[in-house]
Amino acid sequence: MLYVVLVLVLVAAGLVVAGLITANTLWAWVSVGVSVLAGLVMLAEWLRRRKQAAVAAGKPAAVPDEPEDDEKLKADLNPDTVEGEVAGELPVEEPAAEPVTEPAATEPTAVLPAPDDEQPEEPAAVAESGDPGEEDTDAADLLIVAELDVEVLVVDEYPRYHLAECTWLTDRETIPIAVAEARDLGFTPCSRCTPDAHLAATHRETTKTP
Repeated sequence: MLYVVLVLVLVAAGLVVAGLITANTLWAWVSVGVSVLAGLVMLAEWLRRRKQAAVAAGKPAAVPDEPEDDEKLKADLNPDTVEGEVAGELPVEEPAAEPVTEPAATEPTAVLPAPDDEQPEEPAAVAESGDPGEEDTDAADLLIVAELDVEVLVVDEYPRYHLAECTWLTDRETIPIAVAEARDLGFTPCSRCTPDAHLAATHRETTKTP
């Protein structure tokens, strides 16, 4: 088709030259017609190619065959795969577990108390050691005791003074001393026998007027 257009263009050019040489307008009009014809031929060719391109674009692209079918077929024909599937379907019997016997629980042995005649004898009471607490002397009793010369008992290296009947003095060597002097030396009354309270009360009884 392009060759036809080329020939028509050359004919139109020749007619134009002939019209110029002969000074005849007829050749010029014929050249115009040939040029229009060449244009129509080119337009027809362009439409035809466009239509072919549109048809080619509308066709679906060819889908290549998926290789999965071939691989699946090969896997089905593989003897290792077949043996594995058959082996997987067959149940595998596990060996029965042997019962575990637990040792019998032993009952705790009861500890029976010894008879009365076998009970160990408690050790004899040991003499009490340590220093007893200090008596909380009343202020009025303190004024009275500080003026008395009544004897009380003290034990060497212990800070308390006591009455003769104080139980803490059992099996201890005592030193007799006046209560006023004991206080001057820094001794304090025993909380067990409460010498200040007893001495102050005795002094009040003896000094009471009839």
